[in-house]
Amino acid sequence: MNLMGRGFFRTPPVVKNIIMISVVMLLAYYAVYYMIGFDLNRHLGLYFPRSDNFMPVQILTYMFLHGGIWHLFFNMYALYIFGQVLENVWGSKRFLTYYLVCGLGAAFIHEGVIALEYNKLVKMLSPDQLQQVINEGSSLLLSGKVYSNRYMQDLQILLNTPTVGASGAVFGILLAFGMLFPNTQLMLLIPPIPIKAKWFVLLYGALELYMAISQPGSNIAHAAHLGGMFFGFLLIKYWQKNTNTLY
Repeated sequence: MNLMGRGFFRTPPVVKNIIMISVVMLLAYYAVYYMIGFDLNRHLGLYFPRSDNFMPVQILTYMFLHGGIWHLFFNMYALYIFGQVLENVWGSKRFLTYYLVCGLGAAFIHEGVIALEYNKLVKMLSPDQLQQVINEGSSLLLSGKVYSNRYMQDLQILLNTPTVGASGAVFGILLAFGMLFPNTQLMLLIPPIPIKAKWFVLLYGALELYMAISQPGSNIAHAAHLGGMFFGFLLIKYWQKNTNTLY
């Protein structure tokens, strides 16, 4: 199986369009920010619903935004390598459905973990402190100021820091490839050894789970990655149960 495809312009349409949209959005982010100081990621990235910055459309738009060139590159490279194989096998409609379900599922898990963090922090604050963070936390953070109180600071950052990236959807793509082509040999870069796709996916998932549990402050992002894999797994199992073939 040739995972590299036959050139970008021979790439199936959904993968190609997702990559192009993501590249355009990153270029637009840089252009608009440097020309007029408007931060696209701050407005279209995903916030917790209790934040004044939250808009429902962010549940979709966040997965087409990225925090920088390398963030974009690694996500889109994985999508290009593995996504085009899946789109050629499934067809464009099913592949797009899968990609969006994984991205939305990642957002759902992400918001759920934030809700747990939010409820813990609220219990540590007085009603006046909570209202103070809600009223002025966003404007203070924009000016580079954070609260000296640890719990107020954590809540300030939690409510006013957007999440961006296609990582949740891409993790779903990795899972699907591992399930459909479990014995395909992949070559790792570090260390440079061959590994079967099923073991690669299992190791990646286990690493994300470990990092979500063990690293303070990082559990939200890693939980979102696992959320993309989890919802992808559920959708594949649903398709397997309700169709004669997964293709």
